[in-house]
Amino acid sequence: MTDIGKNRVDWRALWASGDLARFCFISLGILLHATNETMVATVMPAMVGELAGVQLVGWSLAIYELGAIVAGAAAGRLVSYVALRTNMVVAALLYAAGALLCATSPSMQLFLAGRLIEGLGGGALVSLAFVSVERLFSRAIWPQLFGIMSAIWGVAAFSGPLLGAIMTELLSWRWAFGVFTLGGIAMALASFLVLDTPEATRPSTSGGKVPPFPFAALGCLAVAVVLIASAGVDIAVLRSSLLIVLGLAGLALFFAIDARKPRSRLFPSRLFSWRTPVGAGMTMVAAFSVATCSFGVYGPLLLTSLHDIPLLTTGYIIAAESIAWSILSILVANAPPRRERLIIVCGALMIAAGIAGFAYTIPLGSIPLILVCALLQGGGFGIAWPFLTRVIVASAPDDEQTIASAAVPTMQRIGYAVGAALAGIVANASGFSQGLNHDAAANVASWLFLAFVPLGILGCLAALRASAAPNRPLGALG
Repeated sequence: MTDIGKNRVDWRALWASGDLARFCFISLGILLHATNETMVATVMPAMVGELAGVQLVGWSLAIYELGAIVAGAAAGRLVSYVALRTNMVVAALLYAAGALLCATSPSMQLFLAGRLIEGLGGGALVSLAFVSVERLFSRAIWPQLFGIMSAIWGVAAFSGPLLGAIMTELLSWRWAFGVFTLGGIAMALASFLVLDTPEATRPSTSGGKVPPFPFAALGCLAVAVVLIASAGVDIAVLRSSLLIVLGLAGLALFFAIDARKPRSRLFPSRLFSWRTPVGAGMTMVAAFSVATCSFGVYGPLLLTSLHDIPLLTTGYIIAAESIAWSILSILVANAPPRRERLIIVCGALMIAAGIAGFAYTIPLGSIPLILVCALLQGGGFGIAWPFLTRVIVASAPDDEQTIASAAVPTMQRIGYAVGAALAGIVANASGFSQGLNHDAAANVASWLFLAFVPLGILGCLAALRASAAPNRPLGALG
């Protein structure tokens, strides 16, 4: 492991030692996962045209995120028992196998099975990337490396939709997944060459203090998401209502079990209590993560079905949302703490405006107005999320700040999984249960975004509460 200066990274020394090549390699896992996560939106119209199964579109994101949540939680613990390199090889091969199944699927059901396997592999690759930085690099340069990894995630997020659109236009949607199959195989093979240090080839010795794996909690989460998603497949009032109720009860049980397992907890205490900035902030994260899924899952499908807008154009719109997130995050990064309340509330209002705006602009088909809504939604996340995360972590008890910092992205993923499942219910109930046609798409476009406006309002109220608490230790993370 190269010893790097305290205040800056000596990139030349890092390159000479081989650590820079290792860092680039482990960052490839983030690139593969994040690009695949956002790419599926722009391949969906072509894929549904070939495989049918428009009723299952919401599952494509829900089941991918579910696999990523489970694998991400497992990977960080497995390195205590199995060598980092072995974990990386298995995760990359899982990812490649899932992508191959997606690329060759003759039906939507098999495609979804591939998405689950992809999610397991991709979630593990991301978790192992962060573990690798901790194990293979000097503590002095962790902030710089984590910052580069965040930038890589941003690049992947906006390049994914473009990659999907370009591959679909030039070759086929199947080739879009074929690229990731090759990427996963290449990463598995390269692991033997790049991860050759003792830290990577031996399990970590933790003296038996490894937190237990939260089997019960994650099992409840998986069942809950599947129940909610199943409610929208074949719409029937009694059956669908029962499945939704059971799914929501499963979510409540998931959070209750997590709260009672202090050694394996994924979330801080008093998770949704608005009496604390932590509870209000996590409510805001959950509400907006659920509410903003609709455009990413159904936007390109609706725009191509209703207005014959090219896939590449829809890819640019989704990419613009991610770019707005990244750019505005950078622009407000150095804002003084006294502006924190205003920035969080403004970001929340921007997100809510984007959600409501899609309900008007998607049926209208105006590309400039749709782009404005995408920029509002992405930009709102960009300016609010860094400060909201700081509020949540700084306001958590000292012994829960590490849990709180990891809880924000975990809650976001859970929100995406649940949001995609709920979007599937709304879409199928308002027309897609009868198949994909212009009239069904028009009805879906009218209701799909309006249904989530109440959650947008809830997110704004939570933002006001999270940023209004007095005597918050703002400097805790400074």
